[in-house]
Amino acid sequence: QVQLVESGGGLVQAGGSLRLSCAASGRTFATYVVAWFRQAPGKEREFVAAINWSGGSTDYKDSLKGRFIISRDNAKNTVYLQMNSLKPEDTAVYYCATGTARWGRHTIPGFHDYWGQGTQVTVSS
Repeated sequence: QVQLVESGGGLVQAGGSLRLSCAASGRTFATYVVAWFRQAPGKEREFVAAINWSGGSTDYKDSLKGRFIISRDNAKNTVYLQMNSLKPEDTAVYYCATGTARWGRHTIPGFHDYWGQGTQVTVSS
């Protein structure tokens, strides 16, 4: 079992930045792909970014490339999502997820075994 706890969300003005953290406890997730998803009110959960176990491979939703950066520190059992130049449309609850999903299926929520409780990000215009 892996327990995930997200933090770092909040209210920020458009153009601002936030850094989300996803801390894991229980079984280490050092060998797992970790992904971030988000869900806005009335919308489906969507893929944001993912990172492989070593940090050597990353993937992003196309529209977020260049603004969001995912990284991980396996020694701290933590994955980060740096979000820059935030826009009102980035407002959502952000979730981290992990498990045995293979790279290539990391964009699909159903392939992740463990989820955090989410952290709210609100971007005001």
